[in-house]
Amino acid sequence: MTRVIVALFAVMLTWMPHASAAKETWDHVANIKDAAKRLGDLHRREGSAGVLKFLDACYRTQMLASEFNQGLESCLAQDYMHSQVLAQIYARIPQADRVRMGTPAPEDIARSMGARFVAAFSQYKISVKQAEAFKKMVDQNGMPIFLKSAFPPKKPGEPDDNAEAEGGGK
Repeated sequence: MTRVIVALFAVMLTWMPHASAAKETWDHVANIKDAAKRLGDLHRREGSAGVLKFLDACYRTQMLASEFNQGLESCLAQDYMHSQVLAQIYARIPQADRVRMGTPAPEDIARSMGARFVAAFSQYKISVKQAEAFKKMVDQNGMPIFLKSAFPPKKPGEPDDNAEAEGGGK
């Protein structure tokens, strides 16, 4: 599933402009780390539905700006991290079960995220090189924080949710 997201990300990069309009003045790594922590907190509090609602509002607000900004960078980072994890989780669920549950296919999650990225990167003339650097920053600096925050490691002796769901636990 990660390959689907990476492939879609690569395809969307070819659709984007090759020049950036503005110079950003904030610390991108610090912003991505902060976005990852806030995403993990939101995910624990409100689940995936709350994250999706927040991201919709985030894009609607941040894309009104005339220049690419720190807030939109946060939205994009959070969207990328959430979409990637959600697609990987849904990829583990058989298609018949996903249909019965009304959850989207992993490919649809990746396509939707790609469309949002193309819209944002095109609107703010983010170059392919900048988009690739952004993805790398999120993968290296944001994703580990989000995963640890949203899905903290089990403590010794704590029941494993997967074992219980599969009939392996009490």
